[in-house]
Amino acid sequence: MPAPRAGTVEVLVGLLAELDEATESGVFYDRVCQSVVTLTSMKRAVLLLHDETYRSVIPVGASGIAPELMKRIGGTIDETPIAQQALEEDRVVEVNVNGVDGNLAKHVPARYADAELPESAYLTCTPISAARRWLGVIFADREGEDFPLDDGERETMMTLGRLAALTASVEHSTEQRESERRLHERVELTRDLHENAIQRLFGVALALGSEEDLSATERRRCQEELRSVVADLRNALTRPLENPARPTKACLGELLDRLVERRPELRVDWADGVAVPADLEPVAQLVLNEALRNVDRHAKPTAIDVRVASDGETFSLSIENDGAGDGRSTRGSGLGLRLAALEALRYSGLVEFGSPDGDRWKVRLVVPVGD
Repeated sequence: MPAPRAGTVEVLVGLLAELDEATESGVFYDRVCQSVVTLTSMKRAVLLLHDETYRSVIPVGASGIAPELMKRIGGTIDETPIAQQALEEDRVVEVNVNGVDGNLAKHVPARYADAELPESAYLTCTPISAARRWLGVIFADREGEDFPLDDGERETMMTLGRLAALTASVEHSTEQRESERRLHERVELTRDLHENAIQRLFGVALALGSEEDLSATERRRCQEELRSVVADLRNALTRPLENPARPTKACLGELLDRLVERRPELRVDWADGVAVPADLEPVAQLVLNEALRNVDRHAKPTAIDVRVASDGETFSLSIENDGAGDGRSTRGSGLGLRLAALEALRYSGLVEFGSPDGDRWKVRLVVPVGD
């Protein structure tokens, strides 16, 4: 039986005290996993949270897990019965492979049961949820030992799961508020353009479209007005709309690698020698995410082709899919893509999207690179 562990309260208080600093540095979830190992008889643990971008859970913290295994971990609730049971019943679920629970592949994706976790004779899964919202799970095991948890260990693991859920909920709320703020800024920009530049352009168009000949003075006034409008447009579209983007959790290449595993219809063509400039990672991932979200909402694709390229002067990312039908289902959509286009303007780039032919739909980002 496991030896009693001391210092549970001290460890939890320490985690709470370091919450702000730890989350900012990105190590808080590692510390939660370390606490699982420290306060229970578990020898390794990994914490996974659901990520809408990847459409699966991904590891965000670990203790005792090999780095190469961390890169491959991921999955969905449908293919992980032990996680679904833990979240539905809101309790720590234990699986004894050497006992009545049988093959580990009945509880986790077979790709991990057969190749990655063959020594996991006893696996535990702790739910991470808040306000009926499923956020993720903590997997932990003893690397082969198969004695059951005691009540104190279960309670400790549930407490750590609640603490992780609190942190994840706060992070989600913060990101949502930032997204709402960015949307508000862009709506204000659109309104400002409409109320000023667009209406002034409309006035010039009326003057130029008049059947009466314009005098030299009137034509000169039209030219001056056009120059003024162009200058205002340039200033409006290039002014900063927000603080510098927060660092992304992964690079575009890692994101695509994981998505390919989850989406068999996704095909990536990455030109040799091309690297995504670090400052363009946020906008590149934003465009990819919005393009895939648009596909999920408005198309039934059999193939999604992603191409990453650069000619030395510009970086480009294109996402093209079939299954878009006649285009009617996408009418009135694309707000996210329009906002992504405004974001690209911060980098002097552009986003274009539309139907090139037939039932296909294409989104393309082009941004200048270098000096």
